[in-house]
Amino acid sequence: MEQKSAPSMTSAFTRCLPLDKLQAAPGLKRVLGPGSLVALGVGATIGAGLFSLTGIAASENAGPAVVLSFFIAAIACGFAGLCYSELASMIPIAGSAYTYAYVTLGEMMAWIIGWDLVLEYAVGAATVAVSWSRYVVSLLDSWGIVLPPRLTASPFETVQMPDGSMVSGLMNLPAVFITCLVSWILIRGISQSAMVNAVVVVIKLLVITAFIGFGIHYINPANYHPFIPQNTGTFGQYGWSGIMRAAGTIFFAYVGFDAVSTTAQETKNPARDMPIGILGSLLICALAYVCFSFVMTGLVNYKDMLGDAAPVATAINRTPYTWLQLAIKIGIICGFTSVLMGMLLGQSRVFFAMSRDGLLPPMFSATHPKYQTPWMSNVFFMVIICVLSAFLPISELGHMTSIGTLLAFILVCIGVIILRRKAPDHPRAFRVPGGDIIPILGVLSCGTVMVSLDGLTWIRLIVWLAIGMVIYLTYGRYHSALARPSIPPDRVA
Repeated sequence: MEQKSAPSMTSAFTRCLPLDKLQAAPGLKRVLGPGSLVALGVGATIGAGLFSLTGIAASENAGPAVVLSFFIAAIACGFAGLCYSELASMIPIAGSAYTYAYVTLGEMMAWIIGWDLVLEYAVGAATVAVSWSRYVVSLLDSWGIVLPPRLTASPFETVQMPDGSMVSGLMNLPAVFITCLVSWILIRGISQSAMVNAVVVVIKLLVITAFIGFGIHYINPANYHPFIPQNTGTFGQYGWSGIMRAAGTIFFAYVGFDAVSTTAQETKNPARDMPIGILGSLLICALAYVCFSFVMTGLVNYKDMLGDAAPVATAINRTPYTWLQLAIKIGIICGFTSVLMGMLLGQSRVFFAMSRDGLLPPMFSATHPKYQTPWMSNVFFMVIICVLSAFLPISELGHMTSIGTLLAFILVCIGVIILRRKAPDHPRAFRVPGGDIIPILGVLSCGTVMVSLDGLTWIRLIVWLAIGMVIYLTYGRYHSALARPSIPPDRVA
């Protein structure tokens, strides 16, 4: 039997999907409009970052200037969002940054960014599921409904039993429940998922608006002085370095708007609607974050937030509206639900595209005969995330999500610059204004935020990418569609 020779590392690095022949692979239903895309972006973005990271970043890094940190992070995301919009209007198929990298930077870099998106979506989704579980348990406790403590925590966590004894948990069943429920909704169809997400987003935005609207009347101006606390002599502890460190910390709060681009193949008019969905959701989220952090640091002095596990509740206590605490808790749960939905949706679409290109097994591009969704990808990640969230205390892994997203943003910005030289005459329904200025600013701003992150986060990223490279070298480069004599007709014309 003739042995199939392995492709050279050089060819694997340089071969790209041909832009002039790309077309949407069949199987996914186009049902999303601009409103659904904006709701998806907002739903996948506003979550734990707003309610928990604001207090941490203010107390440990930036003080009241955390408002500037949110603004800086929004600018970096804005540059990347503009670049996403141009590429999404040119390449309106599933895959997001993975597909853009495949067209512009080559197969190996596409694999790296696809594996990097696993870090953003899958690991982030497991972290969100665990956080969702904790808030739901707390909410039920306040209503007198007590779940068995050992079934709400992983075996590596200790819980308090009704008799006061401390024991190890068995598994986090609420986290498993929400993961299975959201996965089932996504399998049933993108239109049903969009409707559920829209309702959740409305509830979440109403709660945030209530906090801002009621809280602004009880701000103590003294809490804003000094607005930028003096640096302690250590990088990242207040001063401008603290503002940048906080921007890196709260960048997790902006993770999600790029999930809009993963649904290009399910959008009615992607060339027109994708930029609206990406930029519209980013604008709404940035405005909500800046206003929320301004009111929160005005109600509570940043020094009083240090070590406070629930700074938002502390802020509400500075107002006479105690009912807001229940509303905020419900808003947080809604936030976690929509973020989980966005992450699971984005991950399944990225794996759908990678499977179509041969870099992953064919099961990940199989669509349901009735619902026309990549249900095998949904089931696969449902199982993975259920195991992670049920048995592992993975909150630390959530910090890896920010650096993974920043890397994806940088590569997307570079992709815009490359495509303008490789295919200057290719139709662009949306073009980033100002030539290469905005893509370059996107690279510089995201790179600056990445540099401000701690060394341990960088080590985790390098280890994760190394694991992915082993998988690519042992499977992906041998089965790649571009390594074959002809490219499958279901991927290109």
